[in-house]
Amino acid sequence: MSRLFVALFPSAEAVDHLRRHLPSSAARRPEKWHVTLAFLGDVPDPDIPSVAAALADVPPPGPISLRLAGSGTFGQVIWAGVHGSLEQLAAFREDIRVALADAGFPIDARPFRPHFTISYRHDRRLAAILDAYAGPSWTANEFALMNSVEGDYRPVWARSLSGTP
Repeated sequence: MSRLFVALFPSAEAVDHLRRHLPSSAARRPEKWHVTLAFLGDVPDPDIPSVAAALADVPPPGPISLRLAGSGTFGQVIWAGVHGSLEQLAAFREDIRVALADAGFPIDARPFRPHFTISYRHDRRLAAILDAYAGPSWTANEFALMNSVEGDYRPVWARSLSGTP
């Protein structure tokens, strides 16, 4: 069984910029920062090729320009906001949702709110830093099917947003 999700990862420059603006205690594991496009949860390993095939059929949206700025919370979770080509990103996410549902892999139907989870514990100082934060623009060029294994993220499949492998 694999715990799968579909994600966009920021550029190294965007990660480094955000990391430098956060307290070191909040900047742990920046390699995990991403925008979740779809969370599938536990999927039997023999079904992974079917998930990848469904994703391969999603029309490529082309590169998407994004920027981290501001913050918000979900309960105790603090996140950095994502700005930029959000209509393009939301349309791409909807194409992913439909492709996965059509292949028998429905995802959470909650409204899409692109963000980077920074901390699972509320901290007023961190929230204030993120609220005032505005990072550089970066271009998302690839999306990936990831497997979360004991707290680590491992790529299973990836494709360029321009449609090239």
